[in-house]
Amino acid sequence: MNIKKHIPNTITLLNLLCGCIALVFVSKDQFEMAFYFVCLGIFLDFFDGFFARLFKVSGPLGLQLDSLADMVTSGVVPGFVMFKMMLSSNVNMTEGYLQFFPYLGFIITLGSCMRLAKFNIDTRQTDSFIGLPTPANALFILSLPLVLEYYSANSLMVLEILTEKWVLLVITLFSAYILNAEIPLFSLKIKKFNFKDNALQIIFLAISLLLLVLLNYLAIPLVIIFYVLLSVINNKFLKK
Repeated sequence: MNIKKHIPNTITLLNLLCGCIALVFVSKDQFEMAFYFVCLGIFLDFFDGFFARLFKVSGPLGLQLDSLADMVTSGVVPGFVMFKMMLSSNVNMTEGYLQFFPYLGFIITLGSCMRLAKFNIDTRQTDSFIGLPTPANALFILSLPLVLEYYSANSLMVLEILTEKWVLLVITLFSAYILNAEIPLFSLKIKKFNFKDNALQIIFLAISLLLLVLLNYLAIPLVIIFYVLLSVINNKFLKK
């Protein structure tokens, strides 16, 4: 029995397990623990492909497992988080159609599903991305209840923004859009060890690290937005 060939798929299944555990924590409104398990799942998602290439055991089964695991960890979980945030927002649940409003949060899940399906058949995304990757989007969404929890006491504006149902709906729709938008995003992979060829990646990582040190959870949505904006600027003005 070749143990090596089962290692990547086992890692992928652990990613799926992390997503399932995160769902349980979201159901209990324990968003910080859910965030950590999604982060662990994303970490494992990186290494399943790494070990598949290392052991030369890449195959169609691994590709399908990877997408199915990501669908839970980076698709269902953020949709459920947005559902819970909308449920706790200033929605009058007794007012007719508004009782169904929180379910619109699962638009994120639908957008993630479409993104993952497109990625599997899109040959353009071998070295970079077109549209925001589902793990980045998941981190963006899961950071929002943490920002609300840790910053709303000192900022009335944060409280008002992240508990306003229409703002949450706009975030939801934007999330589904940016996942599937035909916007090339630069890769964070460093192929040559020199500053000139990796200036964009190094600058982005340095600024991101600084923001994380200074702002903690608040830095996460800012870093994701910065990544998209920097990619747009790179596409328009910096690419030769």
